[in-house]
Amino acid sequence: MSSFEDRKKNFENKFAHDEELKFKVNSKRNKYLGEWAAEILGKKDQEKEQYILEVIKSDFSEPGDEDIIKKLYQDLKDKNISENDVREKLNELLQTAKKDFL
Repeated sequence: MSSFEDRKKNFENKFAHDEELKFKVNSKRNKYLGEWAAEILGKKDQEKEQYILEVIKSDFSEPGDEDIIKKLYQDLKDKNISENDVREKLNELLQTAKKDFL
C-alpha cells in the first residue's frame, strides 16, 4: 500500500510542477507579446511598461488564449496586423518562452 501512496504523491507533485511551469512559460510569452505590441504601437518607457502589464493581465479574463488574442488584435488592427498575425506571433513567442525555461 505504501508504494501506491508514494506513486500517487509523486504523480501529484509532478502535476503541480508541470502546471507551475506552464503558468511561468505563458506569463513569459505574454510579456514578450506585450513588448512586441508596444514596439509596434510606438510606446516608450513607463507607457511601454504599463502596456505590457495590461497585456499580461488581459490573459486572465477567460480561459485559453482568446482573451489576449482579442486584446492584441483590437490594439493592433489599425497597424495592419491581422488576427492571424497575432496568433502566429503568439505561437512563435511561446516557443521562445519555452526555451527560456529549458
